Parts: sequence; structure tokens; C-alpha cells
Amino acid sequence: MRNFTNQRLTTEAQRSRREFGLPLLCALRVLCGKIVSVERKPNGTLLIVAHGSTVNPDSSAPTLAHAAEIRGRKIFAKVECAFWKEEPSLRDALFLFDPESIREVYVVPNFISEGYFTQTVVPRELELSGRITTRSNGQIWRYCEPVGSHSLMTELLLKRARDVAPDVDPAETSLLIVAHGTDLNENSAVAAKREVEKIRALGKYAAVLNVYMEEAPLVSDWRKLTETPNVVVVPFFISDGLHSYEDIPRLLGIRLPSRRREPNGRLGSRTSLKEIFRQNPYVIDGRNLFYAPSIGTDPGVVDIIIEQANAAAKS
Repeated sequence: MRNFTNQRLTTEAQRSRREFGLPLLCALRVLCGKIVSVERKPNGTLLIVAHGSTVNPDSSAPTLAHAAEIRGRKIFAKVECAFWKEEPSLRDALFLFDPESIREVYVVPNFISEGYFTQTVVPRELELSGRITTRSNGQIWRYCEPVGSHSLMTELLLKRARDVAPDVDPAETSLLIVAHGTDLNENSAVAAKREVEKIRALGKYAAVLNVYMEEAPLVSDWRKLTETPNVVVVPFFISDGLHSYEDIPRLLGIRLPSRRREPNGRLGSRTSLKEIFRQNPYVIDGRNLFYAPSIGTDPGVVDIIIEQANAAAKS
């Protein structure tokens, strides 16, 4: 479980390659302590689709970073991104791949859960007829499950909680997974509840709770909801933005530093905004509060994206 991201092949993995005779088109990775094979796709490309934003440049940053990392691993012939609210747009993606050299396109939604965008917007804009769409030119598009629905997301949340509070005793710590809440984000709330139930069943933390910004149980009530001396808070979002930089910290009772307004109207610089995650722990009412960046910014999401493409290839 501790060997989750960006690791070289272990001696055991190398031995497994010899023993099982994995082909050269396979790479071995260690995910959550398990050795898995990743089949290289020299005639296939990966398209990561995400929401994006016209006002928050950090919205697309994790998606672009994950794409760059996957590109460097040379698993796919190409790795591209497309967004609903940024360029290149989802419609632009229809013209990104030469059907002569690219025979398959794996579309992975970088979203926390199934919902309106993954079930309606993305299929409509990419002209997908189902999980597998064969174009008139013979090119096959495989529509994968969203990142947040993969079983490895549970391990990623645990890893992030350890990273932000490495020295605390989990038995004296409450873990809070924060989602948006409200009917507009119902599926993300369901996804958060699912992850909380899975982590709670492991018995690692004194308490594991799903909390929300706009519906009960409210993240602002964390003092009433928890009793432990340590509290770890992980936002269950794909990217950082106004919610993670300001709204959630304010609801938690973290005092935000004053920032001058820039010429473009935004408050502070990107660097100063990220400082909110670097001041842990926050001592509030005699208790230690650890605040993490959004889960979608974790480098481990790279492996989940690849795994979702692998699963679609086998379907």
C-alpha cells in the first residue's frame, strides 16, 4: 500500500517478469503493494477529459500534469486532454487523432463520480454511442469509467491522509472527507459516502466521516462531529480552487491571511493560495487540524487513469 506511485520495478517484479514471461509490450507497476502488468498501446491514444474553468487556471492543472506524466511513460502513442470549459474543447478532440496511425482512443473522464457530465455532456460532445464507439473511419473509441469510481481511490485517500499528517496516531485521529453537497452534486456525495464506508471498515482511524459544504453533516460542525485530538481533512475534489483555497478553510475556522488584489481582480498569487496546505497543523480550540489539497491533485491519480484505460481495453 505504501508503494503506490512513481516507483521503479522491484526485485520481486523483475523476478515475476522472468517467471511469467510477460511480453515486451507489458510494463510492470506496483500499485497498492500489488504487481500488475500495464500493456503498452502503440496504436492507441489516451484522451483525458475534464471540466476545466474559464476563471480558475488551477482547475485544469492536475489533468495536464497527469497527462504529462503518462506521456513520459510511453504507454500510449499519444496522450491528450480536452475540457468542457477550456481549450482544447471536447469537440476539438474529435479531430486530434489520425485514424491511419491511431486505431483506438481511450477516453478517461477525470471526474469524481458518474453524473451529468460523464453521462450526458461528454458522450454528446464526443459523439459516443456507448462504452465502445466505432467511427466511420474504423477508429474505435473506448469510454472508460471516471477516475473517482476506481477502487484504488480508497488507497489514494488513505495515502493523502498519511502524507498530510505523517506523525499522528490514527487511533487518535478523525478523518473527514469533504464533498460539495446539495442536489446539484448528488453523485459526488454518494461517492464520498462510499469511500468513507470503505475506509471506516478498515478500522484504521478513530472516526471516518463524510461532511459537506452545503448540507448536513456540515464541515463547519467538525468540532461537534469529532472528539479526537487530531483531525485530518481531505477535499474530495478533482482540483483545487476557491472551495479548497478559501471556502473550506473558512468553514473549518482557519484564519486566512489577508491578500492584496491583483490587477486581474483575483486575490493573491497562485503560490500564496497554496500556502494554506503548508501550514499544518492548525491548532484550533486546543486540537490539531491537518488540511490537505484536493485528492485529484495527488500524483497517484496517474495510475488510476491508466488502470481505467486498462479495464476498458479488457471489456
